[in-house]
Amino acid sequence: MAEPIMAGPVALRTSPLSHLEERLRAAAVTGARGVTLAEVPFLTMVNVRVDPASEAADRIGRTLGAPLPRRCGDTAASGHRTTVWLGPDEWLVLSRADAHTVTAELREALQGDPGSVVDVSANRTTLELSGPSAREVLEKGCPLDLHPRVFGPGRAVSTTVGPVAALLWQTHDAPTYRLLPRSSFADYLARWLVDAMSEYGRP
Repeated sequence: MAEPIMAGPVALRTSPLSHLEERLRAAAVTGARGVTLAEVPFLTMVNVRVDPASEAADRIGRTLGAPLPRRCGDTAASGHRTTVWLGPDEWLVLSRADAHTVTAELREALQGDPGSVVDVSANRTTLELSGPSAREVLEKGCPLDLHPRVFGPGRAVSTTVGPVAALLWQTHDAPTYRLLPRSSFADYLARWLVDAMSEYGRP
């Protein structure tokens, strides 16, 4: 008799917002005032801490394909990876690649020098807010100046949206934003955004 096939841990994963998938889809607004919201689950996120002036930082930059960003709000992209500045000696590497592979490559680049490379993929999830009204939705509860002259594609900062702390990253001038809250606060933030979007679907 054939043995039962057991699902691996990856197959059994449930994203923090899977229970809201239909609600997010139903909240979409089309047309000139359009705005949509969706979860982008299971992105690889690796936290890196290292002295930015060290040889280890240079090696990590070469491994990523772009130097580590040095200023608040800056990001660096190469291929399927984007590195976001979190602090003077801290970055978040975002990727679609396997988390174990990315973490192993960056730890190898560290070569035992002072610093740390930690897989934090389960710590956050990602929401994507897009459409002509996306900026106006965010402006209802974000203290940042999001005008294109100040905040545009490639900018990413830690801020609050409504009462929730999140990493806010603009990926496209459509505009399209990605919000990375802690997984435990994702439900609240998603519902807050859905409520903020609702007026744009009215005549």
